[in-house]
Amino acid sequence: MRRMSPAPVSDTWLVIPLFNEATVVADVIAEARETFPHIVCVDDASTDDSGAVARAAGAVVVTHPFNLGQGAALQTGVDYALTATDAAYIVTFDADGQHRVVDAEAMVERAREEDLAIVFGSRFLDGRTKPGWLRRIILKGAVWITNQQTGLRLSDAHNGLRVIRRDAAGALHLEQNRMAHATEIVLQLSRTKLPWAEHPVHIVYTDYSRAKGQSLMNSVNILIDTILK
Repeated sequence: MRRMSPAPVSDTWLVIPLFNEATVVADVIAEARETFPHIVCVDDASTDDSGAVARAAGAVVVTHPFNLGQGAALQTGVDYALTATDAAYIVTFDADGQHRVVDAEAMVERAREEDLAIVFGSRFLDGRTKPGWLRRIILKGAVWITNQQTGLRLSDAHNGLRVIRRDAAGALHLEQNRMAHATEIVLQLSRTKLPWAEHPVHIVYTDYSRAKGQSLMNSVNILIDTILK
């Protein structure tokens, strides 16, 4: 896919939570590093060799000794970017190939051009993403609950592709380790009162993710965890 710009985005770090994605993560990292040379993967106690594969592909790898959940992995990655680097922006990005690098790049550029502290990716702002009717209903239900809890009006509150400027990232102190962390991120970022926007992105439901059964089950888990939060 054609890059938006020829130069690497050197002031941005990708934070990638990582759990048992050894078969795909090397390709995800290789593609992302063409645009974003700085990537930290947080290996959340994978039982395969995900961490070693990610490190060999060029990412910095931080390892949890025990499985703590995606929320904890994101917090570890954000903490690393804030304390060990001079990143101006942090991008949260999935390890399974469902997020597109070109969307992440466009979101960083928009944050820069419009002086935005947060850019939330949304699969529901255009018609490119085809989540299926059941997944759409579940995700829309979770969005409604999240909007009631946070006071924001998002169309896709549980999209893992986000751009967070350094000052906003400093406000994140995630305690919800399961899927409810997505609502917690929105809530904590909303409290900063910093400027934000949504940006249309294309979520690619791959054969790999469908084979793992994670897309629909994640949607169900999002709804359950959001209700129980």
